[in-house]
Amino acid sequence: MMQTRTQKTNTIPHLLGKTGLEMFPNGEDDSDLMRLVKELQASLMKNDKLEKENHELRQEMARLRAQISNLKAHDNERKSMLWKKLQSSYDGGNKDASNLKAPESVKSNIKGHEVKNTNPKPMVKEQSTAVKPPPPPPLPSKTTLGKRSVRRAPEVVELYRALTKKESHMGNKINQNGVLSPAFSANMIGEIENRSKYLSDIKSDTDRHRDHIHFLTSKVDAATFTDISEVEAFVKWIDDELSSLVDERAVLKHFPKWPERKADSLREAACSYKALKSLETEILSFKENPKEPLKQVLQKIQSLQDRLEEAVNSTERIRDSTGKRYKDFQIPWEWMLDAGLIGQLKYSSLRLAQAYMKRITKELESNGSGKEGNLLLQGVRFAYTIHQFAGGFDEEALRTFNELKKITTTESKKINK
Repeated sequence: MMQTRTQKTNTIPHLLGKTGLEMFPNGEDDSDLMRLVKELQASLMKNDKLEKENHELRQEMARLRAQISNLKAHDNERKSMLWKKLQSSYDGGNKDASNLKAPESVKSNIKGHEVKNTNPKPMVKEQSTAVKPPPPPPLPSKTTLGKRSVRRAPEVVELYRALTKKESHMGNKINQNGVLSPAFSANMIGEIENRSKYLSDIKSDTDRHRDHIHFLTSKVDAATFTDISEVEAFVKWIDDELSSLVDERAVLKHFPKWPERKADSLREAACSYKALKSLETEILSFKENPKEPLKQVLQKIQSLQDRLEEAVNSTERIRDSTGKRYKDFQIPWEWMLDAGLIGQLKYSSLRLAQAYMKRITKELESNGSGKEGNLLLQGVRFAYTIHQFAGGFDEEALRTFNELKKITTTESKKINK
């Protein structure tokens, strides 16, 4: 084909010389004719190149189709193998389950009676108490490592599962005859009975307390509050009313109208406020023991400050999103602002700063400040941290800081002399 086109291309000028040139006897348009001949030759060469590329693409497409067919065949073979293994394991599990007799048979085992078994080596299904071996890591069907290719070996997986399954079976309490030991059977039956009793109790609570839960639902839906202390009292009442249920969450799931989001938000607000108030009380009631070593006292104060900062920062991080949700449910949220409990907590940290600085000042005055430069820096650093956290010092805290500062001034004068 290429030779034919080349011959046609080479004969074009000759043909045109015999026909086209005769159309112009004077030869005035010879240049236009030669330009057209060149364009035609270029088009034919480009066409030949495109046909060659098309031929190569068709060959590549055929090769890819063959490769896809091989991959599909390999994938179908692998799926078939996995399906057979799954089916065999399922059949084995059914066979194992059939070996477990009815409750009367198990009870007879507990009493010590022998159970006839035609299979000399019965397989018992693994119980929940046995530690299941971890599954082998998944391997690709074919992997290329450098210039070498590797394929998946099913026999390796089978041997791994066989060994781990054997090891797992050793953990089961099975007697020499292959029958579950009485103690293990009793535990299994007891667990089933307890589970059945638990579900029965949930159903019983659902039926017995249905009217009361409907009443509580209407109370939670209509509840509005003006102060967070009212929320604490309301949540305590709700918890007392629901405390008789065997499982509150499981029972309330049978009541679609129960306002779960509002009830959870009420509990969240009450719990958070109570925890912060408890921390504030602990800080305000802190008293230093003069007989206690310096290191332990400073560690206690630092620990209280760390807990305070973590609680305040955590509340401030979620204040915007939580406050919006509290507004939707008409739950007071102003206590989360700096003008509320959060501001009180920050102010209470000044008490910790005073206790910290006073103890360090006392230590430096008694032992001399010349050898305690690190301790002085430690006190100033803690004071600075509280200052930034609380937004400043009050008069009492500032007075305590100036007493610590005098030690630095006195020591500098001694060094200059």
